[in-house]
Amino acid sequence: MGEGTDEGTDEETREETPRVRRRGRTALLIATAAVLGLVGGTCAGYLIQADREPTELPSLSQPVVAQAKGAGPEPLSAAQDRRVKTDGDLRKLLIKRPKGTQEAEYVAGDKGWMGIADYAEEYNRPAGAFGDLVGAEFRRAAATGWTVGAYSVEVRLIQYRQEEKLGASDAAADGRYWANTKSGTHVWAIPGTGDGMAYVHTKPDAKPGYVPVYGAEAHAWRGDIAMEIWIYDTKPIPKAKIMDLAERQMERL
Repeated sequence: MGEGTDEGTDEETREETPRVRRRGRTALLIATAAVLGLVGGTCAGYLIQADREPTELPSLSQPVVAQAKGAGPEPLSAAQDRRVKTDGDLRKLLIKRPKGTQEAEYVAGDKGWMGIADYAEEYNRPAGAFGDLVGAEFRRAAATGWTVGAYSVEVRLIQYRQEEKLGASDAAADGRYWANTKSGTHVWAIPGTGDGMAYVHTKPDAKPGYVPVYGAEAHAWRGDIAMEIWIYDTKPIPKAKIMDLAERQMERL
């Protein structure tokens, strides 16, 4: 995708919490029609069967099928089985802090881990976010960060249980939505991620008494893990910075 256009909206009119997709009324009507069709077909079947002569049942004895010789398929190795990697220490999947940088003074969570309460605190309305994260089947999150002077980076991997909902893809979609609400934003697709996107905000966050701060971010997902990257600096952030981090982090997933 090429450079994006400004898509500003009033953020105060919406709650900045994860949006969980719900099944629409159309799906409900289709499901109801299917059930009615099944009941109607079953009743008709009973009426037809009642008028027929009884059919003799086949013998219960069946021929024995010989078992195939040879060993079964080889189990996947740890390198091939993605679940082995993602069910382990999630922090090991985080991109490594580059040489010459300092560990960030503050990264949300504790020792690289973020619980649901820690992650909810990152939203403007933590109480509402907490409830939405429970509904989205939040499992755990890991985070890392570093600084070089005024330049700072934070990377997060958020894992979802995904028993009933596609939490990771929904979370990435939520991040993309809010990134597009900021004016002066340029957008690029992250190669190899399907719908992953990187954003550079060309208009700084300027408040009286503070140095203007520029931002960039990236949102993507793979399997049950959503990725977030945030960059801040007192000068404009090049596209190459956010794209390089996003591509290298997604390669680790």
